[in-house]
Amino acid sequence: MSLDIASGECVALIGESGSGKTTLLRTINRMVEPDAGVIWFNDRPTAELNPVELRRQMGYVPQDGGLLPHWRVRRNVGLVPWLLGKNGGDLADRALSLVGLEPATFAKRWPSDLSGGQRQRVAIARALAADPKVLLLDEPFGALDAITRAELQDAFRDLRGRLGTTAILVTHDLREAIELADRIAVLHHGHVEQYGTPSALLAHPETEYVTTLFARAHVR
Repeated sequence: MSLDIASGECVALIGESGSGKTTLLRTINRMVEPDAGVIWFNDRPTAELNPVELRRQMGYVPQDGGLLPHWRVRRNVGLVPWLLGKNGGDLADRALSLVGLEPATFAKRWPSDLSGGQRQRVAIARALAADPKVLLLDEPFGALDAITRAELQDAFRDLRGRLGTTAILVTHDLREAIELADRIAVLHHGHVEQYGTPSALLAHPETEYVTTLFARAHVR
């Protein structure tokens, strides 16, 4: 597969389970090493970069949030800034405010004290705390109830509008992809069926698979 993602763009990776969405996402920050091909980041192949340093330039939000249960919220969020030798507490408070969580209320809480939506907000705050160049999100809203999911989608849209962060979003939800992404890559059996804007995919599906996928989702 071949994709280009511009600075400040949000790209959604969609497709059935097993199509390669999460694997592709995790090759970007070298949590999975590709067998062949080249991934470029800031005009350099990622294979030439130290994987730890690479990951610290990228925010990553796994589906379950990945918060450390034995760390309070502020310490969770300030992890990467602290590793980079910065003031993790101050940057954590800033990031919490960005995602709509008041630091005075939430900073000292344990992850177990939070609702599902609050945990995902904290996970996004942690990914944003060190001002990453790229934000990688693996089904960040998938396990939430419909109301909380809609609220977080709105918050994510607003956040990207303010920060202009480049984002790559894995999702099974075509409506979510259409609402949040500038471009969508439809994956099927490890290759890209079609890559384009939501309007282009809706108006001109290029393969039978893309046509069927949108029809099954009742998306027009």
